[in-house]
Amino acid sequence: MPTPTTLAESVAQQREALANLLREPLALAADACSRAWPSRGGLNAALTHALTTMPACKYLYALDTRAIQLSDNISRDGLIETDYGRDRSDRPYMREAVPNQGFLLTQAYISLRAKRPSLTAIQIVRDDDGQVLGFVGADFDLRDLPITAKLYDEPTYWRQIKGDPAIRSAVFHQTRSDSQMDLNLDTVIGVMEELMTDHGVFHGKLHFSSSRATVWLVDDPYRYRLLDIQALTDPDTCLIYPHVDYPANALVPKDKIRPVLDALRALRFMDETFYLRAGSLNIFNGMVGLTFSCDGSHYLPWDEFLSKGYDFWAPGNLGGQSCPV
Repeated sequence: MPTPTTLAESVAQQREALANLLREPLALAADACSRAWPSRGGLNAALTHALTTMPACKYLYALDTRAIQLSDNISRDGLIETDYGRDRSDRPYMREAVPNQGFLLTQAYISLRAKRPSLTAIQIVRDDDGQVLGFVGADFDLRDLPITAKLYDEPTYWRQIKGDPAIRSAVFHQTRSDSQMDLNLDTVIGVMEELMTDHGVFHGKLHFSSSRATVWLVDDPYRYRLLDIQALTDPDTCLIYPHVDYPANALVPKDKIRPVLDALRALRFMDETFYLRAGSLNIFNGMVGLTFSCDGSHYLPWDEFLSKGYDFWAPGNLGGQSCPV
């Protein structure tokens, strides 16, 4: 099976793998139900046995062709009688067309009661003459399903995202005001470079407009740290973070940290109306994040970012747009 390259491809691959796990046991369940149809007791017995072959399944039930439930809900804890006779025709999984082969793994949805991401597998039940009697439904909580694919890899190509329309529409009514960070950028960039090159910060984000930074450290990656302008303008701040060798598996070369930070500085001052509000760098995935005054955002590889140069981002130059998004 080819390696997925997009989020949609990864989702499709995972769904196909899950469908392959469920097709046979659900077909056997439907076959057993056809012999008991439409007896409530018989269907309960058939589905109770079928549940033992589907360890990740939360509920099993049988429906007639109008999506009226003919069995109880079959669960690990026994029979749940309250759903007998329930009309499920309005549920998302009953609105999708079941393919000719009789099996459907629905799109994920939020469950009605638990309010959790779930999905349902539907199998058509036929009699000996091939006539459709109804359906067997199997509900799954996404957290109970086996993960059959490796963790999705975040793409590293350039992506542009539009922000709040209200901010974009009002951008011409604003002018950049010097923040405390703007007035002390030489020191701020020097401190940030030192933290990223020699003190274990692998992801740093400068919030120019609000004069703060958020940083994540290789030795404590699950918690971010907030540095205010006092910390960012005091080189002694570096003393509280132990020295850490620059990671060998970082995608951003150590000597390119400063050029990236300097390029962020240039975008901050490029125009009084269109300017950088926040910029980030992650040395492991090599991505630079940019958020401009018009709330447009960009995510692109560090080397592509440096290759663009200041003129590329200037208002009116990026694809002829006045806002860089």
